Amino acid sequence: MCLRYSLCLIFFSLILLQGFAKKTGDVTELQIGVKFKPTTCEVKAHKGDMIKVHYRGKLTDGTVFDSSFERDEPFEFELGSGQVIKGWDQGLLGACVGEKRKLKIPAKLGYGEQGSPPTIPGGATLIFDTELIAVNEKPAGGAEEEEEEDDGEDVDDTYGADEL
Repeated sequence: MCLRYSLCLIFFSLILLQGFAKKTGDVTELQIGVKFKPTTCEVKAHKGDMIKVHYRGKLTDGTVFDSSFERDEPFEFELGSGQVIKGWDQGLLGACVGEKRKLKIPAKLGYGEQGSPPTIPGGATLIFDTELIAVNEKPAGGAEEEEEEDDGEDVDDTYGADEL
């Protein structure tokens, strides 16, 4: 009887832990949500390109830990070269200039179990709202006009990194 009780307790504990992970918004794989895509895609981001990205980084509880939007200065780096966390190197591949994506990045593709104290705790899932501003100094052709004409409906396609 004691063994059966112990097994039941372990089973329900595992169910509760899984439910807790889902409630907190943690992910185990990179998720890419396309929130806006220009009608034409003249320039896409590829490995080795110098890209400029505006971003807002949040924890799953909604706490913003960094934002280039507030500084009014996009971040520039070489895509795929390891200058940024792996979730960015993977999550921005194939994006069009002017495209907006929401990246949900698991800890293993972010700052890992050690985090980045004091703002990012260990094991944290990171959420980034991104906008690709330029690729190799080429901005979007007419992207601002397209955005002004936006009817308010967001594109909400979510992909795993391997589906793009």
